[in-house]
Amino acid sequence: MVLQVILPLLLLMSIGYLCAYFKVMTKEHFLAMNTYVIKIALPAFLLYALSSKNINELWHPAYFIAYGGGSLILFFLAYFLYWRVFDFNVSQAAVMSMGASMSNTGFMGTAILTLLIGTHAAIYISLTLIIENILIVLLMLTLAELGKQQGALVHIFLQTLKKVFKNPLIIAIVLGLFLAILDLHLPKPVFHALELLGKTASPVALFVIGGSLAMMPRIQINLPSMVLVIFSVILMPLLVYGIFHLFPDVSREMLYAGTLLAALPMPTAFGIFGQAYGLHEKALTPLMISTVLGFIGVSSLIYFWY
Repeated sequence: MVLQVILPLLLLMSIGYLCAYFKVMTKEHFLAMNTYVIKIALPAFLLYALSSKNINELWHPAYFIAYGGGSLILFFLAYFLYWRVFDFNVSQAAVMSMGASMSNTGFMGTAILTLLIGTHAAIYISLTLIIENILIVLLMLTLAELGKQQGALVHIFLQTLKKVFKNPLIIAIVLGLFLAILDLHLPKPVFHALELLGKTASPVALFVIGGSLAMMPRIQINLPSMVLVIFSVILMPLLVYGIFHLFPDVSREMLYAGTLLAALPMPTAFGIFGQAYGLHEKALTPLMISTVLGFIGVSSLIYFWY
């Protein structure tokens, strides 16, 4: 099973890497493809998949508590560590905390889980994206902006909240949940159009990840970078896995899916926010290392579980 899942992913990432390395495609091409996945293909996948589910399939309080609780614990631990121990400023510590507590769910997670459990993967991907965007991204942006500008916390929080809810991923999830709650179904032509778009999300995302790796600058390994990688690819899955075991009724599918998503590398958005808040190589180095080590970790879990 591990070869059936991982080998196609490696091939797609390798093709993207080679296209960037030999300059078959430019940075602008990969940025455009990244935008396509985030704003079109992945929202389409989530909308068509969620709209075909029953609301009882989507309501999992244990998942929110386990995954959300683990993410928040690591976020605040990392924030204290980078702010007080490694002497990062408030904004930079917030971004590093995002890297410690958030996974590459949209790109790599969608590809891996879809291959493992089919369209049922949309349930766990959607729940995880809600947690990551409503909790982690919102918290990170609020703290990061608070460190950059003067102003009332409530005002900054509301402005950030508005940005989060303009995210096409969140809009697609909310609309999909709305249709599931009311037991409404999309017209067949719309459903099939979204299905076709959604099926392009995984391959294009993996292609972009490979290209992004080729375009990253030379890594500079240091203690803060390695600590962040440990948080992301080791502590995060261990903590989520442990919290899941506090709930006696958690299914094996949920346990495995949540832990696999938690074990994924940091999201590519971490590198983007790192550039925006002046981290540069301090963000790109752990991002690259976590991409390699996280892929190895997830492959190991698939080998033992599937």
